[in-house]
Amino acid sequence: MPLIEVIKHDQPDEHEFVWKYPSEDLKLGAQVIVNESQEALFVKSGEALDLLQPGTHTLNTGNIPLLNKIINLPFGGDTPFTAEIWYINKTVKRDLKWGTPSPVPIMDLALGFPVSLRAFGKWGVRISDSRRFLTQIVGTQYGADSIKIRDFFIGEIVEKMGSTISQKMVETGVSILQISAEISNLSEIIQQKISEEFARFGIEVINFNIESINIPDDEMKKIQDVFAKKMEVQELSKVQAGGAYGAAKSFEVMNTAAENPGDGSGIGAMLGAGIGIGAGIPIGQQMGQQMGQKMQIDNSASAQNNPTERLKQLKSLFDEGLISEKDYNEKKTQILGDL
Repeated sequence: MPLIEVIKHDQPDEHEFVWKYPSEDLKLGAQVIVNESQEALFVKSGEALDLLQPGTHTLNTGNIPLLNKIINLPFGGDTPFTAEIWYINKTVKRDLKWGTPSPVPIMDLALGFPVSLRAFGKWGVRISDSRRFLTQIVGTQYGADSIKIRDFFIGEIVEKMGSTISQKMVETGVSILQISAEISNLSEIIQQKISEEFARFGIEVINFNIESINIPDDEMKKIQDVFAKKMEVQELSKVQAGGAYGAAKSFEVMNTAAENPGDGSGIGAMLGAGIGIGAGIPIGQQMGQQMGQKMQIDNSASAQNNPTERLKQLKSLFDEGLISEKDYNEKKTQILGDL
C-alpha cells in the first residue's frame, strides 16, 4: 500500500461531528490539510496526542512531538509510521432536536394528582475540547454525528427537564395546565444544568429551548372527565336541601376515576388508593346524619295523622279552656268522620 502524501477531509453535511481518516499508513513529509472550523487529532494506541489547527501542515517531528516520543521517529527523511488521524468539526450545531421518548410522570399539587407530560425542542452545541470528546464519546468507533450525540445525552436532558419542571410547579404553585407560561425561564434553567454535565465530555451547550410541553390525549381526557364531574357536583348541590346528594356524587367521581387506573402512574391510581380510607368515613357520616333527620320528620308526620293522638290533643285544648265546647264537638265529629 503506498504511503499517504496528502491528507484532508471535506465535511459532507452539517450533522457530522467527528470523522476518522481511513488509512493509518503515514510518513514524515506528508501534508495534512485542516479546513477552517476543523481540528486534526493524532491518536496512537487509543491515546490522543498531537492536535493540528486550521492550515496546511507538513508532517515532521516538530509538529507531532508527542507522537514522535512514542514511535521514536528518526530525524528527517520519509520515515513511515502508523497513526490514526481524526478530523473534528468545531462549528456550532444550533438546530439539533430533542424530545421525550416516553411521557414523564410529574406530581401536580395544584390538581392534586400525578400527570404525565411530553416535551420537545431544539438545542445547539459545539465541541470545545477535541481530546476529551474523542476519548469519552467516540472511543473506537469511526465517527460521530448529531444522532449519536442526541442518543448519548437524551437521558440527561429528560432528567433535568423533569426535575426542573417539578421544582418550578412546587415553588410557584402553578398547574401543568399553566406551565407553558414558564417555558422561557425553564429553558434557561435547564441549559445551565445540562451545561455542567456536557462540559465533562468536551461539549459546550450554545443554546437550549423548549418549544412545547403537552399532556398525552388519554391523560388529558381523564383530567377533563374529573373536572366535568366536579362541576356537576358543585352545580347540582346548590339546589339540594341537604348535603347528602353532594357527598354521594363526590363518592361517584372518585369511584369512577379509581376504576380507570390506566398505566398506574396517572390520577386513577392515586384516587384508587384513597377510596374507602379518607373518602368513605366523612361521606358515611354525612349520609347517616341526613337519614336520621329524615326519620325524625317521618315520625312527626305519622303522629300528626293518628286519630287517637288528634283526639287527645283536642280534649287537652278543651280542658284548658283554649277552645269552646261548640268548637270541641265540631272538631271531634270531623276527626271521627275521617275514620
